[in-house]
Amino acid sequence: MPANESAPSAKKKGRRARLIVLLLVLALLAGLGYGAYWTVDSVRASYPETTGEIRLKGLAGRVEVKRDAHGIPQLYADSDEDLFRAQGYVHAQDRFWEMDVRRHMTSGRLSEMFGGGQVETDAFLRTLGWRRVAETEYNTKLSPQTKKYLQAYADGVNAWLQGRSGKDLSVEHAALKLTEDYAPEQWTPVDSVAWLKAMAWDLRGNMQDEIDRSLMSSRLTKAQIDELYPPYPFDRNRPIVTGGGVDSATGKYDPQGASGSGSSSGNGSGSSLRGAGQGLRTQLTALSETLDEIPAILGPNGSGIGSNSWVVSGRHTTTGKPLLANDPHLAPQLPSVWYQMGLHCRTVSASCQYDVAGFTFSGMPGVVIGHNQDIAWGMTNLGADVTDLYLEQVRPEGYVYDGKTLPFTTREEVIKVAGGASKKITVRTTNNGPLVSDRSDELATVGERAPVAGSAPDRGTGYAVALRWTALDPGRSMDAVFKLNRARDFKEFRAAARDFEVPSQNLIYADNKGATGNIGYQAPGRIPVRTTGDGRMPAPGWDSKYAWKKFVPQDELPFDYNPKRGFIVTANQAVIQSGEDKYPYTLTTDWGYGARSQRINDLIEAKIKDGGKVSTDDMRTMQTDNSSEIATLLTPILSKIQIDDPDVREAQRLLEGWNYTQEPDSAAAAYFNAVWRNILQLAFGDKMPKELRIEGRCLNVRADASGPADDLSELVRECGQRDEDSAQPDGGDRWFEVVRNLIKDEKSAWWHSPATRLDPASTTRDQLFARAMKDARWELTAKLGKDTGTWSWGRLHRLTLKNQTIGTEGPGFMQWLLNRGPWNLGGGEATVNATGWNAASGYSVTWVPSMRMVVNLNDLDKSRWINLTGASGHAYNSHYTDQTDLWAKGELLDWAFSKEAVDKATEDTLVLKP
Repeated sequence: MPANESAPSAKKKGRRARLIVLLLVLALLAGLGYGAYWTVDSVRASYPETTGEIRLKGLAGRVEVKRDAHGIPQLYADSDEDLFRAQGYVHAQDRFWEMDVRRHMTSGRLSEMFGGGQVETDAFLRTLGWRRVAETEYNTKLSPQTKKYLQAYADGVNAWLQGRSGKDLSVEHAALKLTEDYAPEQWTPVDSVAWLKAMAWDLRGNMQDEIDRSLMSSRLTKAQIDELYPPYPFDRNRPIVTGGGVDSATGKYDPQGASGSGSSSGNGSGSSLRGAGQGLRTQLTALSETLDEIPAILGPNGSGIGSNSWVVSGRHTTTGKPLLANDPHLAPQLPSVWYQMGLHCRTVSASCQYDVAGFTFSGMPGVVIGHNQDIAWGMTNLGADVTDLYLEQVRPEGYVYDGKTLPFTTREEVIKVAGGASKKITVRTTNNGPLVSDRSDELATVGERAPVAGSAPDRGTGYAVALRWTALDPGRSMDAVFKLNRARDFKEFRAAARDFEVPSQNLIYADNKGATGNIGYQAPGRIPVRTTGDGRMPAPGWDSKYAWKKFVPQDELPFDYNPKRGFIVTANQAVIQSGEDKYPYTLTTDWGYGARSQRINDLIEAKIKDGGKVSTDDMRTMQTDNSSEIATLLTPILSKIQIDDPDVREAQRLLEGWNYTQEPDSAAAAYFNAVWRNILQLAFGDKMPKELRIEGRCLNVRADASGPADDLSELVRECGQRDEDSAQPDGGDRWFEVVRNLIKDEKSAWWHSPATRLDPASTTRDQLFARAMKDARWELTAKLGKDTGTWSWGRLHRLTLKNQTIGTEGPGFMQWLLNRGPWNLGGGEATVNATGWNAASGYSVTWVPSMRMVVNLNDLDKSRWINLTGASGHAYNSHYTDQTDLWAKGELLDWAFSKEAVDKATEDTLVLKP
């Protein structure tokens, strides 16, 4: 379910009403209002059996499931299929509610569980067709071996399901069964494959930026938009790969070789869409609102979807072999999206090939991030531009392409609704992809406002928006997971990466071969090369010049192996510099801006300077680094501004001598971040188009304007006063770069802010900063009290873990039952310890390091890991959030891998027998 709901609409009221019914049933089950109907034994009915023996149909031999003190299982088997059958069984034991909800989401069937409030979400997901693509992948693309593993996994899940219903599955299933007699279907291999589509959707790259830039063009000039989307600072923040190119003789990328030439970026497409005008803007506004309603399994798409990973060569470590760290930044969820597990063949052989451990996804076989006996790997989001929006000219009989009208490819989808009537939709597809704009009722009048005669795009002549996305093409990413799990060296690792088509991830590598081991990096993915255009703005779908030409050849994607510097850092920064005499392909122009990556680079370089060595604990300490880049830039300026108001001056003094670290108990961090949020609002929020993210009134007075304003101060004057509903920047590291580039221009029009009843207009940087400091002082007075001595960043910056369905809405007592927290956290936006927050909505934690790991390639049993929550998805189980306190403190658990270490850590053993 979407976690961040806005003002109730009819749709949201319907969904909320449905959930309230479930909540009341849960209250009854919990015995809160109607007696002890739900006994302790009944609550425990769904808990996993962790000791004794269970017969499991289909097994060829015995499988041992050994769990440690935190309920983390290590599985031992004698064949691959037994191993994955047991993995399915164990995942279902702990996380079946999560798995069941997830497969309904990926197939566009949430309405079958939660009623009519989910129909629009289901309709959009059916339009994308994740499930249909997953079926095609399973039937036509995946290897026979992978299909066997997927079937074995499904058999294991179904073995656990057999004979269970209601409270035997979970408390949430019990509520559904009593309200609508819900019973889950059998698990299928396609249910597992479809998960990769949801993962790819959340990590899809710059689609929202593409929409936002187009919407900005209605009120801002190209130069102004460019100021808000500055180029990556290659002179300051190191990319992942710092040299090399594609060798023209071999056609292969050489990280140390001669650079390639040319660029595929082409020209922007904005000029070709001028005729679309208001029609396009209305389409994109509605599409943006629709996207906000789609459940984000991994997190909110945008600056928060990131991760850190880095690897240090054995030449620079205290162990003499590589150390590899990874912490993906995703939405906080309860349970965590990750599930820790080990998959071990008692004897590795041709019939049993796996000895691997790490972080898995419930509902999918294999290990996603972790290590085997030879190598370790981690992932961060590459952020490649793999989506393009196309504005289509549509007619009653089809869509226009190169002057001809072609027929739509159509299909009907029936959405079943729990407790209500089914809804039928028609999905229309062009050669650029499905018409995603068909799924918004708000588009009914677009054709009337578009500069093309006719009715709305979904009813006749007009415009519509199609989505071209690599994940809608069947691929082999599931094959890649198993190849990664089996890889023994860098050659096999790269071979596995070739199949990792979507989502495009930075893959980091280490092994234990030779005297000091080896480290490496590979950029995989199906990344388009555009014939014309650079993907920054929606393209004209009627012109074949804007079609995708090809995909970047896998042999030409950037990689690195044992670089001279002795370490590799990936944290969503630019992979490599493209352009003339550099890398010949444009992977994206919307990188993260390198605040985190460069800080990690600096920390490693400082540690190894003059022969120093990096330890496992050093890696852990780096993961929890709280230093703020934007505070380092702005605090010296803020500290020098003349402040007359004694109360504001008292707050300003908090910044004096501050070291720019955002610890939970820091009053200075609290005040600075409040100042930063107010700077963003004053400088940028009132100047954004009303359609951008948040509905606003400020610019409505310019609705009859013919085009962008040439002078930003004109927009400010016409607003008249600050508008609380205007579009607020999210405060990510793109905004760090925007402000860095403006900071020396003290009279930039961006520093202009209108007068209010209490404040005069600002026309210079320092005037706006002084006003932001005043506003921040009174904002924190309201939130934390007048005494600045009681302020702390952690009191503002809190994490509450919410059950991702029932726990996101409803009465407070039910949230108390299902949710956990709050935790007062340090860290912040674009900080290595990336406890992100969105300046548009407040200071609460919106994305987190969803897990942390440090792999020691010299002694794998000395590796360490932690999960955001715990192994269990059952709300009252002792392993529901038993790792969260340690996680919040930046601590890690010992990670046993060898048979001896696992046996020593084992507290419960379950034997699965044929």
